[in-house]
Amino acid sequence: MTDRADAGIGRFETNSIHTGDCLRLMKEIPDSSIDLIITDPPFAIGFKARRGNYNRTGARVLDGYQEVDPSGYGAFTSAWITEAHRVLKETGSMYVFSGWNNLKYILIALDDAGFVTINHLIWKYQFGVFTKRKYVTSHYHIPFVVKDPKRYTFNKVEHYPEDVWVIRREYWTGKQKTPTKLPLALVSKILRFSSDEGDLVLDPFLGSGTVAVAAKGMNRRYLGFEVVEDYCDFAQTRLEEVETGSAQQEHMRDDGVPTA
Repeated sequence: MTDRADAGIGRFETNSIHTGDCLRLMKEIPDSSIDLIITDPPFAIGFKARRGNYNRTGARVLDGYQEVDPSGYGAFTSAWITEAHRVLKETGSMYVFSGWNNLKYILIALDDAGFVTINHLIWKYQFGVFTKRKYVTSHYHIPFVVKDPKRYTFNKVEHYPEDVWVIRREYWTGKQKTPTKLPLALVSKILRFSSDEGDLVLDPFLGSGTVAVAAKGMNRRYLGFEVVEDYCDFAQTRLEEVETGSAQQEHMRDDGVPTA
């Protein structure tokens, strides 16, 4: 699925998303081609795609979510992170979203692949799943890593940028969605800090397509992979509703009302 013709990356056109296993598709990207990777890989925690997601009816949640076998999560993580290191430019960087459960495998794989950690960000959102015998989890971890700690993009767009980001989850009232979805404001903030206009942004676990949508709206080029065909179709529909450089398309206020 291609948004518009552009210079290719291997067999892929930029500004395109593709259905398939990222472990296979990433091998077709040439070395040192990508400026920035932002991705939210499966967590291997037995997530149920059709459950009531934060008071949303299950009927509005797209089916098809594919989880990773916990017994193979370490090998799976090592494989895709090794490919991520290969395809990133020497000046490139990567942000990886993770829950706490299997964070250790991501941190080990990042070190083994040769990445250098610049920051370990925390995304604090407004609510988590109700618990009875433990604390409610209401944050994600986001390692920010680079290939060369002396050469990477970092636009200091805030005077005092802290490593804990309090950004609300988005409410999609009455709209269909994938079971997990990053807020547009969160991805847009990463793009402002770690990319420039025209940079190529990769998301190997595209999901609902927020990384591609944010990149298009901020005049970055994008490439995305998603193993679930329905999710890829959903992401493509979102992309078709966004104008290149529009920046604010599909942005939601805290109360869930679209601003555009």
